[in-house]
Parts: sequence; structure tokens; C-alpha cells
Amino acid sequence: MTAFSDSSLFAPLSPLHKLDILAIGVHPDDVELSCSGTLLKHISIGKKCGILDLTCGELGTRGSAELRLKEAAEAAKILGISVRDNLKMADGFFKNDKEHQLAIIKKIREYQPEIILCNAVSDRHPDHARASELVEAACFYSGLIKVETAYDGFKQQAWRPKAIYHYIQDRQLKPDFVVDVTPFIDKKMAAIQIFKSQFYDPQSIEPESPISVKNFFDVVRGKMSVYGRDAGFDFAEGFTVRRSMGVNNLFDLK
Repeated sequence: MTAFSDSSLFAPLSPLHKLDILAIGVHPDDVELSCSGTLLKHISIGKKCGILDLTCGELGTRGSAELRLKEAAEAAKILGISVRDNLKMADGFFKNDKEHQLAIIKKIREYQPEIILCNAVSDRHPDHARASELVEAACFYSGLIKVETAYDGFKQQAWRPKAIYHYIQDRQLKPDFVVDVTPFIDKKMAAIQIFKSQFYDPQSIEPESPISVKNFFDVVRGKMSVYGRDAGFDFAEGFTVRRSMGVNNLFDLK
């Protein structure tokens, strides 16, 4: 079974499966649209990155679950990530409860990421904010030794990521920090455009959605340009953090 299977199964953790960054999105294409430039940047410096999609996006106005999974696999190849997984939660109807938290906890303990990137804390789509709260809760409980999980017959070790950063999606939130993704803008846009079922197609007979309008890619690039401007970057991706951030010294700041 390949690393890009939507039902990836692995033996107990090995150094090959350990990730530096795990980007979690409630829908396939959330990560590509919002933080794939950041993943590309870290992959370029030798970090191992993966994507965990919570649903198949089956309630989307366009496309289908099957098609979106195929598109997600192709986008993963463009990005060069180490793994892409999908929990197949119910799009629109997942909850922040024990069942769903445990499903994410198992994946956090499987991949043991140092950093989690996840959905926006507030957004037009209600799934996004709900997913951000679900992932935050799962990250906390994943670090508790009395929360027991097993994988492939083996008990999993407790694991809590060092940091959780929320990428920004449709709403123009004020970022707590931005990441320069200028060298990776073309590859990011190529990965986004793989999701052909979701975006502008003059031949499509499916209903129009907020992201299928003709100028949507211009909006994506424009937002990155705005986030980069204050920091002196051509293009940047913005993130928010629920806690105070610290730096080693003032010269680390741009």
C-alpha cells in the first residue's frame, strides 16, 4: 500500500514515519489553499511533512468524494510530502467529542509531529472553526498517558506536539506571524489547481461556488501578497496562535 492511500496502514512508529510537521485540514484542498507554501519551504530544508484530511469533502457543491481523494493524492505528489491520510469523518457533521478526538489522537501518536498546522479559528465555513477546536483538544489529550490508544495491536505512546498554528482561510484575519513563501508560489498554485473539480471551469455544468468564480486564484495570490507586504516579502502565508509566542532574541524577528 502506498503512502498516498486514503487508508494508510503502518507498522509501529519508525523513524521513517516520524513527521516534523503535520498539516491537518477538514477538507481536501484546505491545506493546499492555506499553508502548502509553508510545507514546501520546510520540505526544501529537509523537514518531513504530511497532511491529514479529516473528511472527503463529500458535501462540496462541486465534485465528489472519490474525485477529491484522487485530486488530493495528485496534489500530494506535487508537494512532495511524506504521507497523506484521511480519517473519513462525516463532512459537515463531525463533532468535537471523544470519538473524533480519539481518531485524531491515534494519528498524532502515529506520526509524532513536532508542529501541527490546522484550520482557521474563525471562517465563513463552520467546519473550519469547529475543526480547529477539535484538533486543539486532540493535541492536548494526546499528551496524557491515561488516554490510552492502540494501533495495529500495539499500545501507542503519549505524544503532544510542541506547537499548534492555525492557518488563515477565507476570512481576512490578522495574522500573529507570516511565513515567506515567495520561492514556492508557483508550485503552491500548481498543487491548488490539481483540484479541478472545485475551481473555475467554463465547461462545467455544476453549480457555482464561492471558490469556483473566475478570479479566485487572483484572490489567493492577492491575499498572500497582502500578508507579505508588511514583513517585506513578496508572498506570505499567515498564521494565528492561541498562546503567546516567544523568540530567542530580537534579531530573529523580521
